[in-house]
Amino acid sequence: MAVVIDIDDPADPRVDGFRDLSAADRRPDRPGGKGLVLAEGVVVVQRMLSSRFRPFALLGVARRYDQLAADLAGVEVPYYRASAEVMAEIVGFHLNRGVLAAAERPAELDPAHLLAGARTVAILEGVNDHENIGSIFRNAAGLGADAVLFGDRCADPLYRRAVRVSMGHVLRVPFATLPTWPDSLDLVRDNGFRIIALTPNPGAVTLASALTGDRVALLLGAEGPGLTEAAMRATDIRARIPMSAGTDSLNVATAAAMAFYERVRTA
Repeated sequence: MAVVIDIDDPADPRVDGFRDLSAADRRPDRPGGKGLVLAEGVVVVQRMLSSRFRPFALLGVARRYDQLAADLAGVEVPYYRASAEVMAEIVGFHLNRGVLAAAERPAELDPAHLLAGARTVAILEGVNDHENIGSIFRNAAGLGADAVLFGDRCADPLYRRAVRVSMGHVLRVPFATLPTWPDSLDLVRDNGFRIIALTPNPGAVTLASALTGDRVALLLGAEGPGLTEAAMRATDIRARIPMSAGTDSLNVATAAAMAFYERVRTA
């Protein structure tokens, strides 16, 4: 059972892992800083507790502890209990969700290991918006994608906003970084995947017709620039989601959701 420790002084060093969340240069979840992973809200904390990201401390108001008591049974971590006012001084703003959990970043997963047990994966290039990253993970969890692989120029999936928007699924859907880009797409292909580049180009085949084979990798790029030509040349086929005239593209997280759904529908 978690040990409840009351915090009355916002300067208490025991809660330094939760401090200054609104300060860009001091955030504890910056990879170049403390590199912590922060779960925000009851549901996200519950998902952290059942993931490979093991929290070393929680900070929250009394009511959130009561909601999490069953989940914390057998979990030997401190729950730093504070008033909403003290908590706001610690984190730098009023936290509506009332609870945070902090974990160290574990070692990165091996992309080859993830590919070995997967049938459907998403590969991202240049997706640098944390909310899009979080939404892609939430869609992947809900629509049966097995893993997410990161290519070049992507945002940190363990940034607090990405974790929050994903509803904690970034902690549960496995992900890995491809070591060289786009050369590592050969690793994906060598594991038996058909690599499909999503593009709004009207000359591309429809996505439904491209989703053939037992193993499929869906390559998605950032809104606006989309995928680089070098990345698309390294794929097996280019596919589009049919859209109404006058619409040139979809939000990347929306496109990912539609691709995951189409994969489930046609599998």
